[in-house]
Amino acid sequence: MSALVVAGAMVLDAVTGDPRKLYARVPHPVTLMARSLMLLEGRLNRSEDADGPRRTMGVISLAVYVGGWTALAVVLARLLDGPMGTLLLIVLASTLLAGRDLLDHVGAVAKALDTSEDLTEARAAVARIVGRETALLDRPAIARAAIESLSENLSDGFVAPVFWFAVAGFPGLVAYKAINTADSLIGYRSDRYRAFGWAAARLDDLANWVPARITATLLALAAAKEGKAHEAWSTARRDAHLHLSPNAGWPEAAMAGALGIRLGGPRRYGTDQVDGAWFGDGREDADTADLSRALQLARRVWIGLIAGALAIALISD
Repeated sequence: MSALVVAGAMVLDAVTGDPRKLYARVPHPVTLMARSLMLLEGRLNRSEDADGPRRTMGVISLAVYVGGWTALAVVLARLLDGPMGTLLLIVLASTLLAGRDLLDHVGAVAKALDTSEDLTEARAAVARIVGRETALLDRPAIARAAIESLSENLSDGFVAPVFWFAVAGFPGLVAYKAINTADSLIGYRSDRYRAFGWAAARLDDLANWVPARITATLLALAAAKEGKAHEAWSTARRDAHLHLSPNAGWPEAAMAGALGIRLGGPRRYGTDQVDGAWFGDGREDADTADLSRALQLARRVWIGLIAGALAIALISD
């Protein structure tokens, strides 16, 4: 039954993504997760406290938040039995996968780069998927930013949720999504979140450790059609550790090797300049053809995982 729910959720995500009209009327499950966490944060993250107490409150908040959502998922998984219950679980699980939306958002950047010499639309499109400053990005920088976001979010938004779904069922998927959402909200090194968000950032690193390396492996396999599997995997093994994150460097470096380009490098977040390392030995001047190839590789991983899940569901059934 678990394999059927995984496969069904992946197929439903591929077909519908996140229906915007629906979520204009009702809150998305991830929005509800975010609201519950920020309610705790607003009450327990007090600026007058020292770092020690704020870190302790961050740990307590994270435990309550992740534990609460996981417990709810356990209850739902037990209550939703039978054909209708399985269907409802598939629908709920599909809302926590982001494969279709990721490809659509990155595809919008590729389309904007292809159809207009004016980079205003492309900068606006890439700003929806990256946190860096985009107002002054040129064409190659926009393409690189989109490819980097595609690589990292292929792991965080699709491979990792599917991995934890396979490992621990629906509760595992919900727990992972809660952890990942917490990291995106409070896992920063700003004055407000450096101490309070410490546990969220560390737990997200742990939850993504295996999926990030699986994603790099899958990207290398996807690049075998062009004879680039070795370049993708060797670049990942050599350069992944250069990333500020213990995980994001794996899919990004694998993608850089597969495409024969360089990713990473310096970037600006608001007023802060980050001198990031470069991954790969190829060109810095990425173009729309590179972005299209990156999308093709991500689609192969996406379709391959869906096909694998369907095969397992059919065999186990």
